[in-house]
Amino acid sequence: MFAQALREVAPDHAGATVLIERPKLALHGDYACNLAMQLTKSLRRPPRDIAQALIAALPESAAVEKMEIAGAGFINVFIATRAKQSVVQDVLLAGAGYGHVHVGGGRKVQVEFVSANPTGPLHVGHGRGAAVGDCLCRVLHAAGWNVTREFYYNDAGAQIDNLTHSVQLRCKGVTPDDPSWPEGGYRGDYIADVARSYMAKENVEADDQHLTGAGDVDDTEAIRHFAVAYLRREQDLDLRAFEVEFDVFSLESALYAEGKVEETVNKLIASGHTYQQDDALWLRTTDFGDDKDRVMRKSDGGYTYFVPDVAYHLDKWRRGFERVINEQGADHHSTITRVRAGLQALDAGIPGGWPDYVLHQMVTVLKNGEEVKISKRAGSYVTLRDLIDEVGCDATRYFLAARHPDSQLVFDIDLAKSQSNDNPVYYIQYAHARIHAVLAQWGGDRQGLHHADVSALESDYETVLLQKMIDYPEVIERAAEELAPHLVAFYLKDFAADFHSYYNASRFLVEDEQVRLARLALIAAIAQIIRNGLALLGVSAPEKM
Repeated sequence: MFAQALREVAPDHAGATVLIERPKLALHGDYACNLAMQLTKSLRRPPRDIAQALIAALPESAAVEKMEIAGAGFINVFIATRAKQSVVQDVLLAGAGYGHVHVGGGRKVQVEFVSANPTGPLHVGHGRGAAVGDCLCRVLHAAGWNVTREFYYNDAGAQIDNLTHSVQLRCKGVTPDDPSWPEGGYRGDYIADVARSYMAKENVEADDQHLTGAGDVDDTEAIRHFAVAYLRREQDLDLRAFEVEFDVFSLESALYAEGKVEETVNKLIASGHTYQQDDALWLRTTDFGDDKDRVMRKSDGGYTYFVPDVAYHLDKWRRGFERVINEQGADHHSTITRVRAGLQALDAGIPGGWPDYVLHQMVTVLKNGEEVKISKRAGSYVTLRDLIDEVGCDATRYFLAARHPDSQLVFDIDLAKSQSNDNPVYYIQYAHARIHAVLAQWGGDRQGLHHADVSALESDYETVLLQKMIDYPEVIERAAEELAPHLVAFYLKDFAADFHSYYNASRFLVEDEQVRLARLALIAAIAQIIRNGLALLGVSAPEKM
């Protein structure tokens, strides 16, 4: 509406940003616009005069009850009660689709997340990446994007050599307590599990791989392939227990085997952005904003770790992903500039600032008020499976995704297991279960609520809830735009609090049929939004608790 009024009042400034905000106080209306104050300098008119002209130019709408000019020139908009009430039918008719928006327009986006080295069980940091990445994919899908989920295995390099050597030693009966155990060797009990499976010639299936243990303690390559496949399978089982699935699995080793790394290096050499120094090949990343140039190929002939990353992202671009988002740990921050620099140096038409990154911080696990640092199975860290087994999938997913990824996260196991209002996931799920208990007690035709007369919904509690329901699609749009799925968790916690206040202050199965059906339709719609929001977080919405 305001964009249309702007074109009439100030056609030379029709491209100005129109910012609509929610006032902190209800007496200031449902929405506020400061457009008049933005225009006062360029139009050389008092902002209140501009505000009056904008209001006069606004098209009539039955949804607007009134508009007021406040302060220096804010335009406060009051939405008609009837217009707010109509959201109940909107929600019930749209069902699981309520809140979905179309800002993505069906465009392709690839989200790479987890991407753990196949050297051990997934730890809680991987779990946070899995929760944030998966929720981000769900939010982007709800916002109209065509999402591809991808897991990239770093199955080459020194860490895989250490894994192979560790399993080989276990196959030979050498344990981590032995003085000969290498400093970089893996000490967890899972290494013994891999060795036993290899020696027993067991079958392992992992995605596109099917391997059988050779039982030969001196066949290093057989041990390497078997160990990687075994741990890929274990990680896949962890992710399935976490309700996380992927569309594509990519292997670093395949980039070498298919010649993509060598091709990328040759393209970078041809671009003129490389040079030889100290028997090494360097990429002049300072041409693209890096603080210093980076070694690509070391003097021993091996490539530094960012080179296959550049090749991998070139492959993503060639697959048609004009938008790519990488969800990774904060320790990957240093690689962003050099990967982007490598892509720019290829002169392949890849835009600057591509790909996007979402980086998450570390997770600290507490139990009985003390930090938990190790798992018997992993030996040196808490595994994702430990948390799932301890508190369940729902609480694990919610707690790992419910804060901004860039913030440190303390995962309190005791809080996650508690059945109290202090536990946000329990608090939200309990709201959903409470509603279903009321609807079950009523026992009527729930489909009939889709057409209930909701004009009786006029209390302060109901007005707050109606506005929150109207806001839900905006939350999805903002979460997708800011790559911030935790905003959905914030919304649900506040929404549940508003419902519980309403529940504690109200009766639903009253004698007045119009009031009864209106309130039942309202809470049925509330339950639908809670279900929709929890689904975006990968959390269940139980009907009984």
